[in-house]
Amino acid sequence: MKPTSLTLHPAFKLNGLDFSSPEEVLNFTDDLLNEGNEQEMLVAQFIENWLDFTEEVMVKTSGSTGKPKKIILTKQQMVNSAKATGAYFKTGSGTKALLCIPANFIAGKMMVVRAMVLGWDLHVVQPSKDALVEYDNDYDFVAMVPYQVAHSLEALPKVKKVIIGGGAVSATLETQLQEINVEAFATYGMTETITHVAVRRINGFAKSESYSALPDVKFSQDNRGCLLIHAPKVSEKIIVTNDLVALKSATSFVWLGRWDNVINSGGVKLFPERVEAKLLENIKLPFMIASEKDEQFGERVILIYEGNENEIPNFKQAFKVLEPYEQPKKVYRLSRFAYTETGKIKRGDVLQVLQKYK
Repeated sequence: MKPTSLTLHPAFKLNGLDFSSPEEVLNFTDDLLNEGNEQEMLVAQFIENWLDFTEEVMVKTSGSTGKPKKIILTKQQMVNSAKATGAYFKTGSGTKALLCIPANFIAGKMMVVRAMVLGWDLHVVQPSKDALVEYDNDYDFVAMVPYQVAHSLEALPKVKKVIIGGGAVSATLETQLQEINVEAFATYGMTETITHVAVRRINGFAKSESYSALPDVKFSQDNRGCLLIHAPKVSEKIIVTNDLVALKSATSFVWLGRWDNVINSGGVKLFPERVEAKLLENIKLPFMIASEKDEQFGERVILIYEGNENEIPNFKQAFKVLEPYEQPKKVYRLSRFAYTETGKIKRGDVLQVLQKYK
């Protein structure tokens, strides 16, 4: 792949600066590597990798659903993904975008790729919880994690479109977003799909529970009821997931939860992620819903939270929002959870630690 025509749009800007050639971009990235902050250095390293004469990029997964691993993606697949995003969100040349998520994972890298391929003006800042609040600029397009959105509600009107990924959007956050003048979308995707292949409108007249496919993406299910992703422009193979879904059509679905997390209690299937979403408003400490063996029901629902002996939420009050069969039968406390580099709870690791103390 040639590093110019396919990979660098002539309108591409970085931190407001114009470039007349790839060489000028590389001169600027050299400056960032010498004088930039950590986020700017990560962006510079990636751009230099992008503008070399190789055809592939190595990225790593977050490790939230298994051990972190490295994956090889072709630059052409990443270009295709960027163009699909641009077409879906109508974010073409001249789009002002903010990069405030870590640039060492695929979501951050793809913000850079979209800018270079589509001709965006990309503003790079440190990935802090209130990155949007700290700057007065207005933006057309921003990618954030739920934690950042929750700390940026007052500043969100500065943004036309925000995509939210990297974690579940709580019912509380969805409610808050209804009152804000911004187009907010939840995204569905993974490293293997080069970020999102489906999005769900969270607020406004187009609000929906269903995720809709990006261009050239189709969905089906396997015999477990898990999602199969057919996205030939970003993956040569059909991607098999462990995500249980209610398939609405070949291009839309409702996400139910993870197949490997499902709890079967007395024949009733429960999705921990949906129970957690109900509890997020009333339990402010990190927590997770899981299960343990039960002689009568096979499995019973449990809640595990992270905290010290003096931090005990009012669980009785919190559980009132749950159906009787969803309510945890036992609560456990651990002083510290295991987390991925992107801040997601490592469920398997937490359960292993719990077994040692039971």
